[in-house]
Amino acid sequence: MRRLAGLVVSLALLATAVSPAAPSVQLAGRESALSRVAVISDSYTTGTDLGGLGVNGWPALAWRILADQGRPVAADVAAEGRAGYGVRGDHNSTFGDLTARAVRPDDTLVVFFGSRNDQPVDAVDVAGLARNAFDLARRRAPTARLLVIGPPWPTADVPVRITQIRDALSIVAMASGARFVDPLAEGWFVGRPDLIAVDGVHPTDTGHRYLAERIAGLIASELPAVR
Repeated sequence: MRRLAGLVVSLALLATAVSPAAPSVQLAGRESALSRVAVISDSYTTGTDLGGLGVNGWPALAWRILADQGRPVAADVAAEGRAGYGVRGDHNSTFGDLTARAVRPDDTLVVFFGSRNDQPVDAVDVAGLARNAFDLARRRAPTARLLVIGPPWPTADVPVRITQIRDALSIVAMASGARFVDPLAEGWFVGRPDLIAVDGVHPTDTGHRYLAERIAGLIASELPAVR
């Protein structure tokens, strides 16, 4: 209990240090027809040999859904297997590194998704690194909205480390003015074994279609209104 109380206090202190949210803006006229979106994520976004590669990945599917809704996007996806806010991925990048790579000044929305890969990292450290990534996104794209999607888990039996990471990201994201979405509370993948591959971790092609439908809806709600 003492450790949990200390964690909450530490996260609260980190949250108060986050830069104030940038004002939201909407582009009018023809400029609103195409929105720039940056995505920062891990293997749930890159796809694997078990599902979600190329046109079968949730990003490609989501862009198609949005285009069909009259909300076309130009996307920069920076995702790396095994990466997290505090863990380096297959090509030695963290989410902070990927943010620097993907976010542009004219972005309308920056999406962070994950990461379960941060399990080895203390939640307070994850919070600090997430704060840095969100601040960097704000500096590089001052008028962009931020959408932070926490780590998903394929079953209802979620490890304590993952819930601590979720809580840390929630506090820092909301303090930064970002919208936070909690796949754990919403039960993404729970009770749907068809969505997760035989490794028990990564989404199948069906799982990526499921992600595309959910995330396309989240992104659409953050984009300028269709005129």
